[in-house]
Amino acid sequence: MINNRILVGGCGFFMVFTYFCYPLKLKYMYEFIQKFHSGWAYIILALLVFTAINAVMGLSSGRDFSARDRKIGLFTLIASHVQLLVGLVLYFISPLGKALLGEMSNAEARLTSLEHPLTNIIAIVLITVGWSTHKKATESGVKFKKFAIFYTLGLVLILSRIPWKLWL
Repeated sequence: MINNRILVGGCGFFMVFTYFCYPLKLKYMYEFIQKFHSGWAYIILALLVFTAINAVMGLSSGRDFSARDRKIGLFTLIASHVQLLVGLVLYFISPLGKALLGEMSNAEARLTSLEHPLTNIIAIVLITVGWSTHKKATESGVKFKKFAIFYTLGLVLILSRIPWKLWL
């Protein structure tokens, strides 16, 4: 039973408003996060392609690893981590996420509940390893090679487990 004194103050209004509107707000939050996650994925894919091509071109041309190359790799790393965090939030509030973990015989349910999150976590770990190992290298060619290998592996893993039917 709600105390009448609480309803008089602003706190009581907030409690009643939250009680009746929470399911509605959760629906809109889910839709917003899903659209953001899908839209941000385009940016991630473009950044990964650009970073991998930049690394291969730098490696093949023999040019020095510059601050520009470092910033490209760092920006891609940060953007991919943002995508991971948004994806994890989406996984826990989505009806297609952890709620379908028992449906392993259904290929679409398995993709959204297990394969997509797990593979993309591995991909972002590989991108992070590429960033970390390039910092330890002293030669430009080795730095470009680390970016080319790890960022391309991350890109391939991400592309392999995109739920194309659910994507924008």
